Amino acid sequence: MFNSQLPNMSDLPTSRQLIGSTLVAIAGAAAILVTVVLPSEYGIDPTGAGSAFGLTEMGEIKVQLAQEAAADRVSEPSKASDEAVASGAPTVGQENAPAQADAQSPNTAGRSDQTEVVLKPGQGAEVKVAAAKGVRIGFNWSVRGGVVNYDTHADAPGISYHGYGKGKQSGGETGTLVAAFNGKHGWFWRNRTENTVTIILKTTGDYTDVKRVV
Repeated sequence: MFNSQLPNMSDLPTSRQLIGSTLVAIAGAAAILVTVVLPSEYGIDPTGAGSAFGLTEMGEIKVQLAQEAAADRVSEPSKASDEAVASGAPTVGQENAPAQADAQSPNTAGRSDQTEVVLKPGQGAEVKVAAAKGVRIGFNWSVRGGVVNYDTHADAPGISYHGYGKGKQSGGETGTLVAAFNGKHGWFWRNRTENTVTIILKTTGDYTDVKRVV
């Protein structure tokens, strides 16, 4: 039989102490919200601490790119053909060139595409590939003539946005994108410079299509 000594009433926290501990916890959570969460997620920095640690810029990038991507998804698709230039590969928004289609079908593993997109100052563009969950998509994109803001993301029926990564004033990125689900996966760019730039995107993998959607 296990016997334990009951605590004395003097050992238990008083109501005043419990209320004090609760208030301290609430204050701590509020401080984290104001100094970390709001600056890093929404670019809101009421205390200035977010700017000191670089969190505010991170939040501003997230908000800006999310707004730009959402706005450009509803822009006229007809603008795509005027802003894309082919370079030894299919033009963005078109099917593979006939010579490439003869060499390999769209469903063949390890297909490779190169796409060029020309962006005037202030313009945005979005290129996506169709891929099944788990497919690895190797990519390399570079900017000729300047830098761009970018947002790597995906969508599918019932999923309006799934982020892979984003950045600001980048001259290019290289990596492997692993499809999180069956859907469209790709990149949105915005030219915030005063010069016209050209984005060269190279992709490889077992995806079934590559096209410009904005």
